Amino acid sequence: MDKEYILSQFQVQKEHLLVSELRKVKNRIKALKLLQKNIRLMEDEICDALKLDLNKSKTEAYMSEIGLVLSEISYMIKHCKKFAKVKRVHTPLAQFASKSYVMPCPYGSVLIISPWNYPFMLSIEPLVDAISAGNSVILKPSETSINVSNVIAKLIEKTFPPEQVFVVQGGREKCSFLLDLDFDYIFFTGSMRVGKIVLQKAAEKYIPVTLELGGKSPCIVDETANIELAAKRIVFGKFLNCGQTCVAPDYIYCSSKIKDKLIRELEKQIVLQYSDNPINNEDYPKMINKKQFDANTRLINEKNVIFGGKHSEEKLKIEPTLLNSTFDSEEMQEEIFGPILPIVTFENLDEVVKKVNSFNKPLALYCFSSSKKNQDKIMTECDFGGGCVNDTIIHIATSNMGFGGLKSSGIGSYHGKKGFETFTNYKSIVNKKTWIDLPMRYQPYTKAKHKMIKMFLK
Repeated sequence: MDKEYILSQFQVQKEHLLVSELRKVKNRIKALKLLQKNIRLMEDEICDALKLDLNKSKTEAYMSEIGLVLSEISYMIKHCKKFAKVKRVHTPLAQFASKSYVMPCPYGSVLIISPWNYPFMLSIEPLVDAISAGNSVILKPSETSINVSNVIAKLIEKTFPPEQVFVVQGGREKCSFLLDLDFDYIFFTGSMRVGKIVLQKAAEKYIPVTLELGGKSPCIVDETANIELAAKRIVFGKFLNCGQTCVAPDYIYCSSKIKDKLIRELEKQIVLQYSDNPINNEDYPKMINKKQFDANTRLINEKNVIFGGKHSEEKLKIEPTLLNSTFDSEEMQEEIFGPILPIVTFENLDEVVKKVNSFNKPLALYCFSSSKKNQDKIMTECDFGGGCVNDTIIHIATSNMGFGGLKSSGIGSYHGKKGFETFTNYKSIVNKKTWIDLPMRYQPYTKAKHKMIKMFLK
């Protein structure tokens, strides 16, 4: 697919927006229903592709990717019509006689750039929101998860006309070319490094953006926590997809009083959930490629390993690994995108809040505590995008709350109504009647007019 062809498709989408029947809400819903149907028909193909790229089991593939997409589609089919309605709002008396309303309109042409770690869900879920809002989309899935990208291209071709949705496959060169086009909105999920490039490119053309990035998401465990349950849920959230999750607990920050007990329970849960030989466990995912494998294995220092640490270059697998760490350790200097879990300790919660807020604002934060006071302190005083109390990662698995970060972990949010709003331009309109025209705003100004203005505007 050469650049000239991509440019021609982009221009077709731009031209089609002016006369498009696809913007009509009934046609948006029709498209969503067809997408829903085709995903169900292609479920085995999608699972096979996820197995090839990341070694995800069918259960994990459905739970963390396909099922979440279908849930978002169902939500939008149900609510899209309501979200798209023109909403009447109160008109101030000073603007008598008129009516005021807010009109939801699509931005127009949208670019969605998705990553490799949840390649199906993080491509199709923002697409669902963009289509629900009435936009046309060029979708750029990751070239790293090539098998899933091929299936996505097939799914999109089967579901949408190219003037509505068009897939561009390829690497950095294609991505850079797309970022030079004059889109009306850009939605990017990926690393902070690339997110900065996307933001700079968008700023040149005043293109609004949503950035879904990452960061070192802390998992705070105090001395009042249910340690057995905390360990079970931390192991699930951290080692899902072999730790290649933007909202995975990046490190455990636990009370020194319960560190030893927590470690024992974490070790027990790793064996229960992934067996005593995860490398040979067919349901345990692998690292996406050698580059990611090497980036993670270099962090494994035998002196600091509490549990795990074994790895297979041939299978691109790394055991769930617990590290005894400090904030000066190498693994604590940047986000860990793999199955390595450092453990650091604290003495009091004031120390925790101060330390967490001294870093870049994380995409997620998790708090395990039975103390309402401690829960409230952490959730209120720490800065982060979203999170859970006494669980991990499940806050992203709902269409009833927005998902997103702040500052270095992201800009904007999506899912459900927030997703519709993300891809929507809300026009504020006053429709003024012509049968009366109040004179007070016009010059020449008099004391009487001044008095009337002060009466209306206070």
